[in-house]
Amino acid sequence: MRRALAVAVIATLPLTITTAAYAQEPAGRQEAFAAAAKEFQVPESVLLGVSYLESRWDAHAGQPSSDAGFGPMHLTDAAAFTGANHHGEGEEDARGDDSRPLPAPAAQEAAVAPPASLRTMERAAALTGESHERLRADDAANIRGGAALLADYQKAIGAPLSDDPADWYGAVARYSGAEEQDAAKFFADEVFATIKQGAERVTDDGQKVTLPPVPGLEAAEQWLEKLGLRPARRDGVECPASISCEWIPAAYQELPPDDYGHYDLSNRPVNQKVDYIIIHDMEGYFLPSIKLNQDPEYPASWHYSVRASDGHIAQHIKTRDVGWQAGNWYVNAKSIGIEHEGFLARGSTWYTEAMYRSSARLVRYLAMKHAVPLDRAHILGHDNVPGTLPTTVKQMHEDPGPFWDWAHYFQLIGAPLHQFGGPGAGSIMIKPDFATNKPYFYGCDKENPSAACPPLSANTVWLRTEPRADAPLVKDIGKHPTGESLYSVYDHSARASTGQRFAVADRQGDWTAIWYLGQKAWFHNPASAPTAVPSAGLVVTPKPGLATVPVYGRAYPEKEAYPAGIPYQAVTPLQYTFSAGEKYTLAGPAAAEYFRAVTFNLEDHVVVKGRTRYLEIQFGHRVMFVKADDVQLTFSG
Repeated sequence: MRRALAVAVIATLPLTITTAAYAQEPAGRQEAFAAAAKEFQVPESVLLGVSYLESRWDAHAGQPSSDAGFGPMHLTDAAAFTGANHHGEGEEDARGDDSRPLPAPAAQEAAVAPPASLRTMERAAALTGESHERLRADDAANIRGGAALLADYQKAIGAPLSDDPADWYGAVARYSGAEEQDAAKFFADEVFATIKQGAERVTDDGQKVTLPPVPGLEAAEQWLEKLGLRPARRDGVECPASISCEWIPAAYQELPPDDYGHYDLSNRPVNQKVDYIIIHDMEGYFLPSIKLNQDPEYPASWHYSVRASDGHIAQHIKTRDVGWQAGNWYVNAKSIGIEHEGFLARGSTWYTEAMYRSSARLVRYLAMKHAVPLDRAHILGHDNVPGTLPTTVKQMHEDPGPFWDWAHYFQLIGAPLHQFGGPGAGSIMIKPDFATNKPYFYGCDKENPSAACPPLSANTVWLRTEPRADAPLVKDIGKHPTGESLYSVYDHSARASTGQRFAVADRQGDWTAIWYLGQKAWFHNPASAPTAVPSAGLVVTPKPGLATVPVYGRAYPEKEAYPAGIPYQAVTPLQYTFSAGEKYTLAGPAAAEYFRAVTFNLEDHVVVKGRTRYLEIQFGHRVMFVKADDVQLTFSG
């Protein structure tokens, strides 16, 4: 979701060099952890555990995280970012209700000095003598900086530079940058759980790193009290007890002469079921974004915000109420919106492990509470939400973008994205290897938007008109009515993402074609390095005798369902064509409902329920709807 924010520039402070740089660089990532641990007298398991919770030991090609963190140790450098945090997407109406369109949002200036958690690189540079440039781009220097910070935090609370990992609980909690006691504890607990269990993986740049398990580890939690952190306001929050969560309410206020902001009271799930959880990124930082949610005149709102550095969560709206967040009123009325600190690409390219873990636990909790299916047809990115009308398709948003690791996220949720069926299954699930899948994009550099992005791990595959690497990208007539699809990081017109299921249209050698927006779309899917897995299931196709059937961006009731006094909301098809012979995967039924909420008072709000039966399908990058009477179901095994 777009947040046009301005973040104060932090001048780089004069640094005092206290430790000379390495005379000889370590040979690899594992050796760099060992050398830094020895130099700064930090247990290697602690250094590895902290790094895993920040980055999973990845270097991310020297690119910043969602909150200006760099490298395996996530050293934050807010001074590297200047100007307004605002990418170039269309002006989406977050409410998405054409019966009462919102005015275009005014530019919001929220100059908030970044907290200390976004400035750890300054201290790391002072402690190590390393330049900011090396701390950002050189993984060995970055790991030294993280080790130096841990030792510095240990000394600050009067704890010993002990060989026993248990004695480092307070320093680890301090490394989170949290100001809330629960947030610091969550981060430290996750680090120590990782140390106890152990971990091993190959990083995004091919480095094998191992953290041997330390069974029986019991952390000395008394050191947490030395940090003097404030308790979070948990009263009334809808969060699992295992994460850090507090109540920071969004504004709900009457605005003269006849308006209000900036969400709607409801009574879910009594009046209607929650069917979707929508994953956003803020296009901004945590504190300024929260301030926008507290402004009743700001034309957008959401239920939860997740902080990158430590996974701390703020709840703003009760899940029974409807936020203005997804740009589609039908989806808003049936969804919960979760914003994640950061940017789709401009200014950042990756998300922290702490954020993934905390968000995943929240999603699992909400999904269980509201019976939301744990699949990619119901846990949607903002970029998967359809436009409501042909005129709104072009303005719909693209976050959280191609660098969100959906496969890892679903594994953390407890619903791994599995293969179902054999090699010849008639439908597939997109599932490239995130670490090694590094497709071409441009648009990551705000100073040079036409430049290629660095090779970065991504969740998407490019879709082409023919089974060859130099074939043009398929077209999206809604996004680009008269032009071509783009390789821009902000354009999903010719991309399919991890977890999405599509019906197979054809196969030729290493290439697979799927049905996508009314056309065959080819992607490279070699058996030696597959980018999709079999996923048998139900598919829909037009009933015999129908040349085409309409597709919709919302599942509104038929005219006869509306009681007196409630205006009929037209059921308008989108501009796409679903023709005979094409097949699309079934996500499930979709209730024919319209939530009428145009006043400040809950008593005036009504849910109109119709008899029309709709089905949700994966029609392109976004989900869409068809009428059940227009299609037939078949099993694609």
